[in-house]
Amino acid sequence: QVHLVESGGGLVQAGGSLRLSCVASRRTFSDYAMGWFRQAPGKEREFVAAISRSGGGTYYADSMKGRFTISRDNAKNTGYLQINFLKPEDTAAYYCAAAGSNYYYVPTTSTEFGSWGQGTQVTVSS
Repeated sequence: QVHLVESGGGLVQAGGSLRLSCVASRRTFSDYAMGWFRQAPGKEREFVAAISRSGGGTYYADSMKGRFTISRDNAKNTGYLQINFLKPEDTAAYYCAAAGSNYYYVPTTSTEFGSWGQGTQVTVSS
């Protein structure tokens, strides 16, 4: 399995931007699609976005389209989530995940991901 570590979260004001990073510990990172999920206080885990192994295919939850951009740099074993125009409702713990298998498609459900990071907290103040 892939070990993942997120970073880049923090306290920011509404309207600002953040770039979250997800570093994988294994060189086989490129074999796995990866995704981002978030969990806000008192709410269930929510799918944000996912990206294919090569980075050529992406998928976003409808509510995330526009302000969120997922990307990856396989040479650095790193995935990214760019969040622009942050809103207070974006406040949540953000988790990156690697797919449980080398899917050729872009997975979007929690059960399709086998490795999870510990999360990075994003707090947006107004």
